[in-house]
Amino acid sequence: MHEAHQEALATLEACIVACNTCFDACLNESHVTHMTDCIRLDRDCADICSLLSQAIVRNSPNIAVLATACKEICLACAEECSKHDHDHCQKCAAACEACAKACDSLV
Repeated sequence: MHEAHQEALATLEACIVACNTCFDACLNESHVTHMTDCIRLDRDCADICSLLSQAIVRNSPNIAVLATACKEICLACAEECSKHDHDHCQKCAAACEACAKACDSLV
């Protein structure tokens, strides 16, 4: 089944990378306390994207349930990241928005 979802898997992987990059960069911002919501959502988003990716590869019966949760978390992360002017946040927001759309194709 995962062969049919190669595009979604690539989008999930891109989102994982963007969220982890944003997470790490946020930790190095001068006002890190202002970035706590962003940091938390980056971690949640990367984790749910990873879980969904693994579920797709092993043809889990829970793909649709996980994709629904993933979409919600991706949208929340995109919304938070878009509030910040940092390049890493803007890139993360874009990756999360693309991932939310990919999740729609899995539901």
